[in-house]
Amino acid sequence: MARNSRRKTTEPALEDLADVTTALIYRAISRSGRHELARPFSALWWSGVGAGLAISLSILCKGILTALLPDTAWAPAVTNLGYSVGFLVVIMGRMQLFTENTVTPILPLLAYPSISRLNRTARLWGIVFAANMTGCLIAAILMVHAGIIPPLQMSGVLSVSRHYAEVAPLDHLLWGMPAGFMIASLVWMLPRIESAGEVLMITIVTYMIGLGGFSHVVAGSTELFIVMLKGEISPIEAVFGGILPALVGNVIGGTVIFAALAYAQVREEI
Repeated sequence: MARNSRRKTTEPALEDLADVTTALIYRAISRSGRHELARPFSALWWSGVGAGLAISLSILCKGILTALLPDTAWAPAVTNLGYSVGFLVVIMGRMQLFTENTVTPILPLLAYPSISRLNRTARLWGIVFAANMTGCLIAAILMVHAGIIPPLQMSGVLSVSRHYAEVAPLDHLLWGMPAGFMIASLVWMLPRIESAGEVLMITIVTYMIGLGGFSHVVAGSTELFIVMLKGEISPIEAVFGGILPALVGNVIGGTVIFAALAYAQVREEI
């Protein structure tokens, strides 16, 4: 989501009102969504690749904490703090993350449906998702083959990645729905939150995604690519066993459930 424009165009209008209605939030996010739909390919692509690389910090930091902490029942409460790091970099850095786009461009499409807007939404999704996957694959190659992570810390990264890769495809789909819904709700809240509050809100929401073991298609793809590059699963298993099921789950949670509910409650007002 292009929060550059959100900062310039939506927040002043929202902050001038003591009582911000749901319809106003809907319009603010829709305005940002229309901006996204109009962005050129190169801007979307490189921002998406950067997001794929940056989101991989979530796996790296969680893996580092996993390697350094004892294997106890309370350890996940600490290790999943590392899971928030990549999301903080991506969202605060205004990079293109696919799961944010499950709601941002959908709101104007629901309010003003047209073939043209549907085609532009499909274009946006395709570019951003492919770019995110490219960034995740590059990050996985660097972590596995470039020797940039010390052996002890890499053992933690592998442990985290293997755990994700062991999840059944149907579970990835089902567990992807809460993750998609939570990211969409985060997008919904951000226009009304001050910069300092953004850090806290992003940390809380993404920490709970990690702690809950929910499937996030972009962050999870880095884990699957790592295990794939270690030769423990095939590319087909990575794509059809993890990436696509989590993708479907995230879209259901973010678009089918959250965006549809957001539109349903304001359609009479807009």
